[in-house]
Amino acid sequence: MKRTAGFTPCGDRYAYDFRLCLPAKGWAQLDTKQDAWYYGNWINPLTLETVSYAEGDATHIKYDDEAEFVRGVGESLAWHTEHGWEPKIDGMCRPEIIEAFTRMGFAPYLH
Repeated sequence: MKRTAGFTPCGDRYAYDFRLCLPAKGWAQLDTKQDAWYYGNWINPLTLETVSYAEGDATHIKYDDEAEFVRGVGESLAWHTEHGWEPKIDGMCRPEIIEAFTRMGFAPYLH
């Protein structure tokens, strides 16, 4: 896996929502009760990537294979669940995204 971290002063999650993590490129939102203009998570089952944004800090992870991606997303879902943030995956009405998450075993989290 390759992890890249960075910081964007005076940033917000909307750059990811509307420019960087687009559904047309395979990105889905990992929705939680914690989401706000300063916090969000995106996951891409087609390219095996995740992005997390929190108060200017951004972390991008590119997984080496599907099994590693499944473990990483599973850990994120478990962490959010443990903290009471009720994670759900928004398949963004894209059949290819929904099918990939279903194949990977994440169907219970799709909404």
